[in-house]
Amino acid sequence: MAESVLEEARRKAHERGVYPAPLNEGRSRNMRANRRSDTKPEVALRSALHRMGYRYRKDLRLDLGSMKVRPDIVFTARKVAVFVDGCFWHVCPEHGSQPATNEWYWTPKLQRNIERDRASNDALIAGGWRVVRLWEHEHLEAAVAAVTRALEKDRPEHVSDHMG
Repeated sequence: MAESVLEEARRKAHERGVYPAPLNEGRSRNMRANRRSDTKPEVALRSALHRMGYRYRKDLRLDLGSMKVRPDIVFTARKVAVFVDGCFWHVCPEHGSQPATNEWYWTPKLQRNIERDRASNDALIAGGWRVVRLWEHEHLEAAVAAVTRALEKDRPEHVSDHMG
């Protein structure tokens, strides 16, 4: 879509009150730069897991009946779904903060994110998946440990990893 068409759509949405007009162009640019996937913490975790020999799918859409979920990292064979949640967008109890401007917009939006996370967890668990939710601020070693614990939970203890 051409940039002018996007700008016009944004302007009309602001006029209708669908979402607030940005305070300034810098703020608008910052918000547009936020990534849905491939965030730095997510990439670091994927790289660490890959170095350890784990193979996974990234940003794979899982259809769970009426719900569609996109975990950041998916181990399909072991049915483990990993999310690396941003502190602002998912309201981290340690670092999440309520915006001081445009609360009318942000409060319900962030609340919907929390509700969607819970519904995603419930749908995944009902589908036989294990869910690992990590905050973006967690240390890489702790995040890797949480994922590997979930991956190793159902491995048979008597089976050797060696052939022969």
